[in-house]
Amino acid sequence: MINDILLYTGSGVIILWGIAHIVPTKNIVDGFGSISEDNKQIITMEWIAEGLTLCFIGILVLLITFSVGSQDVASVIVYWICGMMLVTMAGLSLLTGAKTSIIPIKICPLVKTTVAVLFFLASVL
Repeated sequence: MINDILLYTGSGVIILWGIAHIVPTKNIVDGFGSISEDNKQIITMEWIAEGLTLCFIGILVLLITFSVGSQDVASVIVYWICGMMLVTMAGLSLLTGAKTSIIPIKICPLVKTTVAVLFFLASVL
């Protein structure tokens, strides 16, 4: 029971964090000022790709938990893989975006790591 709560909470948080990446994309790109159209397209693509990846991770965990339960071997593998991906993304964010002065980007590694920990904990409880 507690593991399901951890999984659903982590999934909800990471889906919302993914949406929070996608929604302000235009403002983020505009914040770079006068840059080439190619650079605007690349930043837009990368910003949306991260948001979609975060949403995908959350939805995948939700779907496998709902469909086969949290104790299934396949579920545990999914939780670990998703957790590892979040830790990897957190590391990338820590080495890059977290060095900026933008508060939401600074806390991004913390959000991703926290959700990964929720997934890992849920898989062993």
